[in-house]
Amino acid sequence: MKIQKIAIGDFEAANNVFCAPLAGYTDFAFRKLCYKYGAGLCFTEMVSAKGLKYNSEATRALLYKDPCEPQTAVQLFGSDPEIMRAAAESEYLRDFPVIDINMGCPVPKVFKNGEGSALLNDLPRAAAIISACKKSGKAVTVKFRIGISEEDKKAAKIAKMCEDAGADLITVHGRTRERYYAGEPDYGEIAAAKAAVHIPVIANGGIFTRADAEKMVAETGADGVMLARAALYGPWVFASVTGLRPPESLRADIEGQIGDMLSFYGEKFTLVQMRKMAAFYCKGMRGSAEYRKRLFALASIDGLYALVREIFA
Repeated sequence: MKIQKIAIGDFEAANNVFCAPLAGYTDFAFRKLCYKYGAGLCFTEMVSAKGLKYNSEATRALLYKDPCEPQTAVQLFGSDPEIMRAAAESEYLRDFPVIDINMGCPVPKVFKNGEGSALLNDLPRAAAIISACKKSGKAVTVKFRIGISEEDKKAAKIAKMCEDAGADLITVHGRTRERYYAGEPDYGEIAAAKAAVHIPVIANGGIFTRADAEKMVAETGADGVMLARAALYGPWVFASVTGLRPPESLRADIEGQIGDMLSFYGEKFTLVQMRKMAAFYCKGMRGSAEYRKRLFALASIDGLYALVREIFA
C-alpha cells in the first residue's frame, strides 16, 4: 500500500496508517509510542458524551494529552444527538481537531444503552448524531461495523448514510457485532462501503503485519488501514507497516512509557496497567508464559522496572 497523507475535512493526518481507539489502552503514554513509530493518527479511548455532560473526572482523564503529542482524534460515544453535539462543542475537546463517532463497540453494556454498534439498528438516529457533531465545526469521522448480524450486513448503506450526514471519513471494521473480533474480516463488505462513497475509507480488522495491510488495501480499495490489537502487541508495528526504522531499544521505550504514566496516574494505576502492557509486549518471546506469570505477581514499580530490564535486555 502507498503510505501518504490523508485529508479529513480541513485536517490532514500525517499518513494513512491509524491506531484504533482501544478502551483501556490508548492513553497518552501509549499513543506517544505509536506516533514515535509512524502512526499517522491516533485516537483516544472511547469517551462518554454523557460523562462530559456531567463533568465526570474519570471521563475527563481520558482526554489527557502529552505536551509533545501530535494532533490526536477523540472518540465519542452516545445515543443522544444533542448531548453528542454539546460534547463536541465543549471546552474539554478544544484541543482535538477530529471527532470520531463510535458506531462499532459490541460490548453488551454499551449496546443495551443504544450506543456503539446498536446505532446500526437506528440509522436515522445515527445520521442525526453525525449531523449534530458536524455543527461543532470540527472534522467528523465514524467508525462502524458492517452490521449487527451475519444475516444483516449493510456496510454500503451505512457508509452512504455517514457521507450524506456530513462525515468527513469513515472507518469500516469488517466484522459484524455478533462476531466481535473473531474470524477473517469481510473484504467484500469493506469494498462495497468504499464503492458507495466519495469520502476516504479506512479499513479495520485482522491487520497484524505489513502483508495484512497490503492485502486489505488490495482487496478493498481502502484509502488506508487502522491497526488495533497488533498495536497492543507492540506499537513498533507501525514502523513495519509504514517502512520506518524498527525500535533500537524496546526496553527504553517501555521504561519511558512507565515513567510517563507515573507522572500522571501515580504508582497504583501505573503498576496494574503496565503489567498488562508488558505482558502484551512479550507475546511470542521465548519464555513469555513465565514472564507473564511473574509480571502479574509484581507488587511494586521497582519490581516492574527490574523485570522489564530482564525481559527486554
